[in-house]
Amino acid sequence: MSQSATREVRPDGKLRLPPGQRLTAGWPVLHYGAIPRLDQETWRFHVWGLVEEERKFTWDEFNALGNTSDTSDIHCVTTWSKYDNNWEGVPFRALYDAVQVKPEAKVVMVHSYGGYTTNVPLEDLLAEGVLFARSHDGEPLTKEHGWPIRLVVPHLYFWKSAKWVGGMQFIDEDRPGFWEMYGYHMYGDPWKEQRYS
Repeated sequence: MSQSATREVRPDGKLRLPPGQRLTAGWPVLHYGAIPRLDQETWRFHVWGLVEEERKFTWDEFNALGNTSDTSDIHCVTTWSKYDNNWEGVPFRALYDAVQVKPEAKVVMVHSYGGYTTNVPLEDLLAEGVLFARSHDGEPLTKEHGWPIRLVVPHLYFWKSAKWVGGMQFIDEDRPGFWEMYGYHMYGDPWKEQRYS
């Protein structure tokens, strides 16, 4: 990657490449545990906690919520970054609007098939560009990268963009997810290098 690519500035004035990060052209595969065996026929997306009514969406019901595309950079806590990722999928805002979240909900615990969890403030999930991705750069996600869907929260370190997402629990206080229980930062802002607590 060129030196100029590492010095680009975003519209908000921050450097495009967060401190301590290096650019990669590839997309490394990192995850804890085995890749879960999933299929679209039995896949369900469970929403519970501080919502008016607990819901379980089938694959077709979930995808009928809406569709969007977005281009964003991703930043892994292990110090690699990848620019200009094209995502397509269901916007988080569409799910939020469909489930009638109670006003006391402040945080979402994201649950993945296989047992992984991560905590994300609700305000961050409502930010522009946050979606449940089905495809990356015009191709369906691979199993290694989270097929059938992964959450994409581009302004936080990529461990917050959980793979194999199967549900969200809306809660009123911040609680640690999987990596957060092992010392990862509760929030994970790449521009503040919030890797560990």
